Amino acid sequence: MEENNKTDLPPEEQPDSVPAKAGKRFSRILISTVSSALVAAAIIVLLSWLLSPALNITGSGMSPTLSSGQTVLCSKFSDIEQGDIIAFYYNRKILVKRVIGLPGDTIEISGDGTVIRNGSPLDEPYISDKSLGKCDMQFPCTLDDGCYFVMGDNRNSSVDSRYSQIGCVYEENIIGKVYLRILPLKHFGAVD
Repeated sequence: MEENNKTDLPPEEQPDSVPAKAGKRFSRILISTVSSALVAAAIIVLLSWLLSPALNITGSGMSPTLSSGQTVLCSKFSDIEQGDIIAFYYNRKILVKRVIGLPGDTIEISGDGTVIRNGSPLDEPYISDKSLGKCDMQFPCTLDDGCYFVMGDNRNSSVDSRYSQIGCVYEENIIGKVYLRILPLKHFGAVD
């Protein structure tokens, strides 16, 4: 009779070894997936900030067009024209106002708040009431190269280029043209 040799039998597998290997493999895959997702999210956030930053509106200076709590997108690569709404840096803050005057324009504001650009009164359907507002600028005001005259749509409460502390906005301080309202969703749409 043949004797069973214990050394000829296959060694018993350790029951813990398979789950431990599978657990390590799962951990590596999970870490790799999470790392890839974080890198992709960081790239998306960076690109969106560089190309089309999102800004939260605070205050009532742009009412009724934009309201406090709304979120808008800006385009950094749009030509700025009279009537556009722009975001710009002022004193470590970001302000959002409407472009009234372009470089080279002459701006005047009458006592009743009528804005006159290059000798012609502006048609401003986006404002509720005309108002001189907070104004300590001397008019007429001719804009230098690279300067923009901006005003809020709520002329009674907007602090803008009429106020010498803000004055004209220089091109290098402009973040971009506001073009889309994204939040809240019930107000989603293009910004006029």
